[in-house]
Amino acid sequence: MIRNLPIIPTVIVLAAAATMVWLGFWQLGRADEKAVLVARYSEAGIQIADFPVRGTGEEVWFRRSSVDCSEILSRDPVSGTAANGAKGWAMRVICQDGDAGVTVDLGFTRDLRAFEWDGGMVEGVIAPGPRLVADPPAGGLYPLAKPDPSDLPNNHLAYAGQWFFFALTALVIYFLAIRTKLIKRD
Repeated sequence: MIRNLPIIPTVIVLAAAATMVWLGFWQLGRADEKAVLVARYSEAGIQIADFPVRGTGEEVWFRRSSVDCSEILSRDPVSGTAANGAKGWAMRVICQDGDAGVTVDLGFTRDLRAFEWDGGMVEGVIAPGPRLVADPPAGGLYPLAKPDPSDLPNNHLAYAGQWFFFALTALVIYFLAIRTKLIKRD
């Protein structure tokens, strides 16, 4: 039976399955790396970092910082969650800092008309974006839910399972196709 296997398709399917298995193990490694990253971010809450940052700022996420928001470029409400879990609006401003704008989430509200704030110093936590989530809130707003490292997606285990399943599926389909072809020959 092995002598009757087509060489090129067999090599292609085995190489593809081996690649998928390798990708599955790679995703398992990424899951471990993400767990370490989330643990590092969880410890960052007591550290202080400079803000604003350039780029994504991943190295300073979840650290405390402050920014002088004396010149406001724009005010935009975005969907947000209060510290108590209520859904409503996060009042987001873009402040001028040198040549770039800095994103700051000032606090939570359900009434967009109730927001009045002329700027000033804001303290808070650096969140993905990067943006500063005010803690305490500014402008008479309510506290927003604090950025939480455990909210970062860690779906690498699911991806690993998908790659292993794809490899198994490719091998089963190939085995069934070869079996059918060999049965027809006999």
